[in-house]
Amino acid sequence: MLGQHVHQFGEKLVRRRPLEPSDESEIPTPHLNTFNPMVFGVNTPKARIYILAGAVAVYVAGPAIVISFLVVGLFSLLSGFCFAELVAWVPCSGSEYLYSYVTMGQLYAFITGWNIILHLVLATACVTRAWSYTFDSLIGNHILQVLEETFSEHMPSFLAPYPDFVALALVLLMAGLLILGVQVTELVRKVATGFNVLVLSFVILSGFIKGDLHNWQLTEQDYKLATAGSSDSYSLGPLGSGGFVPFGFEGILQGAAVLFYPYFELNAIVTAGKETTNPQRFIPWSIVIVISSCFLTYSGVTAALTLMVPYYQIHPYNPLPQAFHHVGWAPARYFVAVVILCVLFYSLLVVMLAMSRLICAMAEDGLLFQGLGQTYARRGTPFVAVLVSATLSGILAVLFEIFHLVELMSIGALLSYFLVAFSVLILRYQPDQNFSKKEKVEEEIEMEPTVGTSPLGCVPEAGTSNPLKSLCNPISTTPTLKSGQIVYGCTFLLVLLLTILSLLLAQWPSRVFSGDPGFTAGAVLLLLLIAGITAIIWRQPQNPSPLPFRVPALPVLPVLSIFVNVYLMMQMTTWTWAQFGIWNVVGLAIYFGYGIQHSLEDMSNPQPSTSNSQTLDEHTPGAESS
Repeated sequence: MLGQHVHQFGEKLVRRRPLEPSDESEIPTPHLNTFNPMVFGVNTPKARIYILAGAVAVYVAGPAIVISFLVVGLFSLLSGFCFAELVAWVPCSGSEYLYSYVTMGQLYAFITGWNIILHLVLATACVTRAWSYTFDSLIGNHILQVLEETFSEHMPSFLAPYPDFVALALVLLMAGLLILGVQVTELVRKVATGFNVLVLSFVILSGFIKGDLHNWQLTEQDYKLATAGSSDSYSLGPLGSGGFVPFGFEGILQGAAVLFYPYFELNAIVTAGKETTNPQRFIPWSIVIVISSCFLTYSGVTAALTLMVPYYQIHPYNPLPQAFHHVGWAPARYFVAVVILCVLFYSLLVVMLAMSRLICAMAEDGLLFQGLGQTYARRGTPFVAVLVSATLSGILAVLFEIFHLVELMSIGALLSYFLVAFSVLILRYQPDQNFSKKEKVEEEIEMEPTVGTSPLGCVPEAGTSNPLKSLCNPISTTPTLKSGQIVYGCTFLLVLLLTILSLLLAQWPSRVFSGDPGFTAGAVLLLLLIAGITAIIWRQPQNPSPLPFRVPALPVLPVLSIFVNVYLMMQMTTWTWAQFGIWNVVGLAIYFGYGIQHSLEDMSNPQPSTSNSQTLDEHTPGAESS
């Protein structure tokens, strides 16, 4: 009896959500060419550069933030290819949460969705805080001075120096607009993109004109002179060792970990690319173009910034307007600040809209509290999800500095792409799977007459008497249940070994590379075990199902992507990990206390007596819009 309950409990955790069959005649066929990825690339760089450039340059990487963006770009290619295959497995457009639910199961989808919510909540708080800093700079920093004089003595050291009530007011204002039904129109998107391109191009051009290469070769003497002559309202940042890489290689990697953002815009490329005549060529080239354009934009802006202003004098939270003030271009300062305010406002609208839709979708699926999915009848907007998410974001914006929020946001993004790479590694080695509800029903009907009469269903498992042989030389050329289980077990073991290796390299790199017997031997042993397990996975048969895009060099590329994401996560501080752990503990408590009992997939199975299952089913398709 106990074993049966455990089995049923395990089935709930991995239960997948079947897709509703769609009418192919209603799906428009896109006409895409080489120019389209360039357009996506132009649209992709948004508010993150205005928020992160200053703080990372001052406290983490210095001028070497340019190299940090290069590292982020290379690592993002790995994650982008994995994300493209995950999207290719699902024959519809949706969010990473939907893809995870359809392919990997309920618990996996909840963890993915819960951490995307964390990312969007923190992104909202960061954008509003950045908007507040930029607005205050336009009026002479009067708000900052008043709030610091009033609250700074009463704020704990782990919180911001003062509560940012302007950021809170902006979040509540935006929540009100969303409840009233404000949407992001195509015209608004184009105008925001135009402003974005204009100000970024102006900043990069200004760096060539007003930049000074000496700012990449600063010494302690320069720092002393800057300290003596500083009259700014904010203190100087740390000097480090000076030069172009003042905080060493460790600073570059820590900067990459903080700067790593998920490229959600890749979803649009892959979804559209699936319908092209040659998706296997279009999708990877599109990903390369988009990520390359992001790298060129980000590195160009940060190079211009660090050339115009010594890195320790950059304002951490309002860098670009203050940079023009530093070089004596006061009119440009106000122009840039106004454009940044417009772009941040648009970004805030997009982020809060996406956050409310995701929360509403998870609530309609039963994984979050059903009340979060309630909509405003007159406007059709998920007002409860908007209010709850806006309140949480507003509290975080009031109490925490941008840099602390960004660290926590980055670890959530890294976990999301770790889960994507993990999914791809698992899915490619599983037997044929039908994700459509209609196909699953037809498959069950076809299999019913042969269940008790045909012994052929056991043929693929005939070689189970020699488990070692099945690891290295599987009998079947197509995936079987056993080969799929082998890949599951090897992948979990691989993640454990990669986590230990990442911890060693992140926390004790000098001892590993200096030849310390214990640490070096441990790292070498871990590498050998990782290589052996990867070889076992490589020997298993792959699913031959045709996909619009397949990750090349499997399983090496997903394994490398998992390692990169885990390693960058290990760069985060203990305080960030503690906050991240608390968030996920709360999420798992919600899932095991509520979601697992009220999920639609649980209610649609043998217990049809639940009163609200039909009501929830009517709203389920809306989840795909997230």
